[in-house]
Amino acid sequence: MASGLVLSRPVTFVTGNAKKLDEVRAILGQSIPFQSLKLDLPELQGEPEDISKEKARLAAVQVNGPVLVEDTCLCFNALKGLPGPYIKWFLQKIGHQGLNNLLRAYDDKSAYALCVFSFAIGPNSEPITFAGKTPGKIVLPRGPTDFGWDPIFQPDGYEQTYAEMPKEEKNKISHRFRSLELVKSYFAEAGYAFQINNV
Repeated sequence: MASGLVLSRPVTFVTGNAKKLDEVRAILGQSIPFQSLKLDLPELQGEPEDISKEKARLAAVQVNGPVLVEDTCLCFNALKGLPGPYIKWFLQKIGHQGLNNLLRAYDDKSAYALCVFSFAIGPNSEPITFAGKTPGKIVLPRGPTDFGWDPIFQPDGYEQTYAEMPKEEKNKISHRFRSLELVKSYFAEAGYAFQINNV
């Protein structure tokens, strides 16, 4: 990729989730100018990186410009990575208690949070993926229940669940942080410049 490529407008981060947007803003700061937009993209099936890439392709066509999309997974090792990319639907249908119940028959409560960002520079470009992973375990829900599955995920090396942690702490170790660190490095190395007129 040519260094010093000028993007004529900010990257569009595709999300309808306000909490997710807050985290991305907190982690990225001013490093990458972006705007957010909620798009209705199909719910895809498959491996997390494939899902994320395809979402980026579809979003780039709709936006007709540079896009960043994110797919978040909660993967139970005893279930060979499931619920994975389907965690949102599992959570809606069976809740935190139901997710705990899925592991009742297993001694292995270990899990990992996975975040895959994909960046497409435009509708005809091959998206690039950035995967961040945080290992942990599934516990009975603790802490505020206003952000997805955070109350049942306790990262390794910590006594608190994601939900119990101060946001600043979570944003230093989370799967989303790890993935966005890779995104930031990529943008810095690619030498993107942004020609932005008061967007």
